[in-house]
Amino acid sequence: MREIHSLAEFDNQIATHGNLDDVVIQGLDLCDRTEAIVAASCSGTTFLGAALTDAALRHVHDVGGVAFPRLPDLPFNPYRPCLYRQRELLQGWEPGDTTGLHTFEQALDTRIYRWAAQHPRGSHLPVIHALARRLHDHAIDDALRDHLDTQPRVVAIMGGHGLTRADATYRTVTELGWMLAAAGYHVATGGGPGAMEAANLGAWLSPRPDAAVDDAIRRLCVATDFADTDPYLTAGLEVCDTFADGGESLAVPTWFYGHEPTNQFATHIAKYFANSIREDGLLAIANHGVIFAPGSAGTVQEIFQDATQNHYGVFGVASPMVLLGRSYWSETLPAERLLRELAVGHVYADMITTTDSADEALRWIADHPPRGVPA
Repeated sequence: MREIHSLAEFDNQIATHGNLDDVVIQGLDLCDRTEAIVAASCSGTTFLGAALTDAALRHVHDVGGVAFPRLPDLPFNPYRPCLYRQRELLQGWEPGDTTGLHTFEQALDTRIYRWAAQHPRGSHLPVIHALARRLHDHAIDDALRDHLDTQPRVVAIMGGHGLTRADATYRTVTELGWMLAAAGYHVATGGGPGAMEAANLGAWLSPRPDAAVDDAIRRLCVATDFADTDPYLTAGLEVCDTFADGGESLAVPTWFYGHEPTNQFATHIAKYFANSIREDGLLAIANHGVIFAPGSAGTVQEIFQDATQNHYGVFGVASPMVLLGRSYWSETLPAERLLRELAVGHVYADMITTTDSADEALRWIADHPPRGVPA
């Protein structure tokens, strides 16, 4: 189905086709287009959050169209037509604010999290809240598919949010994001701080010489604790401005972990309410492999979630898996041995490696393209 996101596209549809059959129209104020709507066939048309006059709405219903109304009192658009963009979720925050009017508490990201946190996890949501969340996440799914149509080689980098900007592994992951993006891969992360921030930072710096990595990290290290939000975000903003026009990358965060700021270096952000959809989807889109930096329970879960997709050929292919940190994944949290035992006899058995080197991780990804998995 064709999607229409602007009045110009709407007018072109009417002028070119003379009808609105089988199109999806998102978030437009169409009160001035009543005459055109009433004169047009709307068979199979879906209006998402569009403003319609009573006459237009009656016509849509009479001829087999569907209109989803605007939902009240939401800090977000459940019908948004695109992914969030860099800095959009920070709207309302101003660095160094001393008035209390533009702190991170006033940022769009935080306001949406407060809305989502009104009801305890596991409680029954009011139906309007449940519908708003699901409509929003469906819109993000749709926008993410559109984005990925332009990005055929996606590599995800997973890892813990507790990795600080001063940690040596943070630099390794930044370097890896830089190398992957420079080699033409689209870097995707979970969008949070720590290892996720490092990977998106590396991709952002990829148009620059590799010396920019050390310079950027030095600037970031003036504030290493994301819980101290204002200086942490201010340091990130300085890096974004100093190294402007950076490389593209993707973040797939969630308001399930809304106390963490979405990192500032991803250019495209698919933020979800449903963490289960987000985690499974992030691993699914990584068609050219997943690299796992040190992390805790969430990262371990993601390792075996990815292994399950490879094991059963859920998406028809197996893709490489890289455990970054030999001693960490063999001794601290010894996931490597179990992963290799699990893979015996399966296509992905020889697509697993453990390394401490960003160079080796990149070579492994490049040398192990996705393989078909027998049904």
